[in-house]
Amino acid sequence: MKEYIKLARFKHCIKNVFILLPLFFGHKLFDAGAVLKCALGFLAFTLLSSVIYIINDINDKESDRKHPKKRLRPIASGKISVKSGIIYACVLGVFAVICACFACAQKPVSAVFLVIYFALNCLYSFGLKNYPIVDVAILASGFLLRVLFGASVVEIEVSSWLYLTVLSLSFYLGLGKRRNELKRQSDTSRKVLKYYSYEFLDKMMYMFMAIALVFYSLWCADPLTVSEISPNRLVWTVPVIILILMRYGYIVEGDSDGDPAEVVLHDKPLILLSLFYAVLMTLLVYIKG
Repeated sequence: MKEYIKLARFKHCIKNVFILLPLFFGHKLFDAGAVLKCALGFLAFTLLSSVIYIINDINDKESDRKHPKKRLRPIASGKISVKSGIIYACVLGVFAVICACFACAQKPVSAVFLVIYFALNCLYSFGLKNYPIVDVAILASGFLLRVLFGASVVEIEVSSWLYLTVLSLSFYLGLGKRRNELKRQSDTSRKVLKYYSYEFLDKMMYMFMAIALVFYSLWCADPLTVSEISPNRLVWTVPVIILILMRYGYIVEGDSDGDPAEVVLHDKPLILLSLFYAVLMTLLVYIKG
């Protein structure tokens, strides 16, 4: 059972927090119906992501066996057979569809974002991951699709500034992952790495970090945000975001492999900063005055 949990990589469900952003900023955190739909959407994305991870592991089993860390994955190590992996993926896929049907019952068009996410990631697994820029764009699209899905499910329009913030942040995370893969691995471990240079990924990564901070600040100061989300000073959260991004960059500059879930879940200061940001934002959005 432990190997099957490891294969599904459920810990990566932390990325699905992006689904909850529209619910939170749309003042629907205490709307039971909206919360239920988002929770089901969260579960659907988690299960669908696991299916994609399994497909990717089956497809990459030979190359993973040559990698010092990935060779320990259940499929690559042989602890789970390819046949068992396929059956497991099908079961998870069925439950993902069931959850998605309930989450999108009132607005079926929301399921389009799940379909796009699955299609893009399948194309990624079967070839697009070998094309520079395209690979990072697909990685980044996953975070953006989560936000758009969450907004569609609870029928909330995403602010242009928030959209740009998430988009920039997504590229920052994706480029950071590639940057550290190139730093720690040989070009043969992931084919696309031979097309990148460390300097290019480093510059692009921090460029997107900078513009993400700018877009977030503009969102906080936007009159529409002030009138519809919080009359309080959301700009007070900007210094916290700066610290979070600095801490994240500090970790990525170290011995991390750059995977967002691994970075966030294994650094206590970053976890504490994120919790502080969540509490502060909750107070500013939900407590008037």
